[in-house]
Amino acid sequence: MARLSAFGSLVFLISVVVLPTGVLSLWPVPRALDTGYTALKLSPYFNFELDVSSPPSDLVQAVEQAKYYLKNDKLGRLVVGRGSSDQSTVDQAQSLSTLTLALTEGAVVESISTEAVKPLGTRSEEYILTIPSDGSAASLTANSTLGLYRGLTTFGQLWYYYDGVSYTIEAPIAITDSPAYPYRGFCLDTARNYYPVSDLLRTLDAMSWVKINTFHWHVTDSQSFPLEVAEYPELATYGAYSPEEVYTAEDVQYIVSYAGARGIDVLLEIDTPGHTAIIGASHPEYIACFDESPWATFANEPPAGQLRLASPEVTNFTANLIGSVAKTLPSSLFSTGGDELNTNCYTQDYITQQELNSTGMTLNDALNVFTQATHSMLISEGKTPVVWEEMVLDWNLTLSNDTVVMVWISSDDAAAVAAKNFRMVHSPSDYFYLDCGAGEWIGDDPNGNSWCDPFKTWSHAYTFDPLANLTEAQYDLVLGGQQLLWSEQSGPQNLDSIVWPRAATSSEIFWSAAQPGGAALNVTEALPRLHDIRYRMVQRGVNAIQLQPQWCALRPDACDLYA
Repeated sequence: MARLSAFGSLVFLISVVVLPTGVLSLWPVPRALDTGYTALKLSPYFNFELDVSSPPSDLVQAVEQAKYYLKNDKLGRLVVGRGSSDQSTVDQAQSLSTLTLALTEGAVVESISTEAVKPLGTRSEEYILTIPSDGSAASLTANSTLGLYRGLTTFGQLWYYYDGVSYTIEAPIAITDSPAYPYRGFCLDTARNYYPVSDLLRTLDAMSWVKINTFHWHVTDSQSFPLEVAEYPELATYGAYSPEEVYTAEDVQYIVSYAGARGIDVLLEIDTPGHTAIIGASHPEYIACFDESPWATFANEPPAGQLRLASPEVTNFTANLIGSVAKTLPSSLFSTGGDELNTNCYTQDYITQQELNSTGMTLNDALNVFTQATHSMLISEGKTPVVWEEMVLDWNLTLSNDTVVMVWISSDDAAAVAAKNFRMVHSPSDYFYLDCGAGEWIGDDPNGNSWCDPFKTWSHAYTFDPLANLTEAQYDLVLGGQQLLWSEQSGPQNLDSIVWPRAATSSEIFWSAAQPGGAALNVTEALPRLHDIRYRMVQRGVNAIQLQPQWCALRPDACDLYA
C-alpha cells in the first residue's frame, strides 16, 4: 500500500534495492534504502549538530538519549566471531564525526510531544538520512521534530561494536522513510494484574525503538480499578488491589509526558458497560449481577458484573467519569470499549428490566442511548471515540462517522467493519494476541486451554495482511494495527519476555508494509533483523526473549526448515 507522504521541498530518491547480507540491523526496515559496502566508524569525538532554531527541550533530550545509546549499546555484529573479521577493514576506515539534524525550510518548530498527539493522518513522521562513506558529515532532515526523532532511532540501529569501535560496513547509506500507516500500537491491560510505573516507562522506551506510536492503555477492568480520578476518588480507593497499586493523577501525567517525548500517543481505555464489575465495590447500586455465581452465566470471566446501562443515573455517572478522565489527556483518541457484553446478566437483573419496561426500550435501544451519552461527552472534549468491534457488528449502534473500530475477535471481521464504512485498527486475536497459548488460567479445569490457542509466534503474526478481503476503495479505512497483552497470566515479572521482540512484528507490518524494493515482507528475510533488534533491546535493559539458539542467530538462515 503506497502511503508515502509529501516531503515539502525534499526530493524523494527511492532506490529499488535488495537488502545486502550485512544490512540486518534495521527494524522496521525503511521504505527506501540504498547502501554500499564500505566500512565507516564513529569518531571518538562524534557529535550531533542540532541545526534547529530554538529547539524544543524534548528534541534536545532525544539527542542526548541518542548519544547515550551510541555510547552504551556495544552490540557485536551477529555473525560468528561477533565482528572480529571486520576489524582489519574497520581499522582502515574513515571516521564519521558529525550528524547534522535540520528541519525543512518553512517547517514549524513544535515539540515532539505536540507532534505525537496530533490527529491520525496529520502527523509528520517522515525523514531522510544520508551517511557518506568518506567521513564527511551525515545529515538527517525532516518536516517535524517527530520525524527527526524517528530518524534518530534509525541512525542508532546502524552501528555495531567491536574492540572499542562503533562502526558500519554498509556505507554510504541513504534512507528515505515514512510510515505506511498512521497507527502502530501496543495494547497493555493493567487491570488484571498491576504493573509499576517503571515497567510502563521501560515498555514505552522499547516501543519507541521500533517506531510504535500509540500506547493503548486498557487501564481498568472487572478485576481492579487502579486509576485515580479526581472527581471519583472512591473508584480507586475501593477498586485498586492496594493503595500502592494505583496510578495517581501525577503518575498518569508523567507517563503521558514520557510517552510524548518518545513520539508515542497514549490512548486510554475505560471499558464500558461490560468489564466494570469492580465499580460495584464503591457503587453496588450501579452494577447488575454484581459478583453473581456461577460467574460463567453472567460474564466471560470472573467476577461477574456490568453497568446498569438502562439507568439514566448510571449513564450520567459513566459519561461524567469518562469526561473527567478524557479532559486530562492530550490525545485526540479515547476508548469506551464495548466488548463482551453479557445479555443474560441484564435479562436476570430486576432493576434493568424495570427500566426497560417503564421506557419501552429494548436492551439495544438502551445501549444506544448509553453510548450516545458517553461519546457525546468525548466529542465535547474534542476526542474521537474508539470502540471494540461488537458495538458495530453485534449491536449496530448509531456512532459518529469518525469513530474508530478495533477488530479483535477475528481478522475475518475487518471486511464487515469496512462494509459499514468505519475506520479500523487491526487487533485480531488470531494473529496479534500475545497472551494466547499459555494454557487455561481458570481454576478447576486441568485439561483446559486458553480460548485463543495456539501461541501466536512472531512469524505467524508477521504473515498478517492488513488489506486482506478488502476492496481497494476500502484500503484507506485501515489506520494500522497493534499487538496486545491481556494480563490474566502476566505481570511485571514476565512483561518484557512475553511482549518483546514479538510486539515489534506489527510495527514493521504497519510502518514498512513491504521491503524497500517493493517485495512482500517475508519471515526469512526478517528473522536476522528481528534477532538484531532483540539483542539491541537486551543491551538497553529490556529482557526480550530469545528467538532461537544463539548458534542460529549468528548464522542467518542456517536454522531455516529446509536449510
